[in-house]
Amino acid sequence: MARIAGVNIPTQKRVEIGLRYIHGIGPAKAKEICEKVGIAPGRRVHDLTDAEVIQIRETIDRDYLVEGDLRREVAMNIKRLMDLGCYRGLRHRKGLPVRGQRTHTNARTRKGPAKAIAGKKKVTK
Repeated sequence: MARIAGVNIPTQKRVEIGLRYIHGIGPAKAKEICEKVGIAPGRRVHDLTDAEVIQIRETIDRDYLVEGDLRREVAMNIKRLMDLGCYRGLRHRKGLPVRGQRTHTNARTRKGPAKAIAGKKKVTK
């Protein structure tokens, strides 16, 4: 099993797909990395030599922000917004959707499970 950027890459997957298991690498960046290193994206991870794995690892470390560093940067950006007290920061602080979605209905992912309102009775017709 290849270990890149602190993540175990599944051996049976294609290199292009396996790289996506790293936080911060999506389809476009995975393809870009394969082109930089000179690996056919269709090759399987278990077919890679140790030298190629090291080359991929060095390319990612040198050119991309991934895993812990990326998570830290995103957290710092959110903390900065919250400290500023701007609208987006207030939404983060309250745990509400930040990007303009409606909250009258839906938004359950962000707001958490629905809470019953005490004293409210269902209207029957």
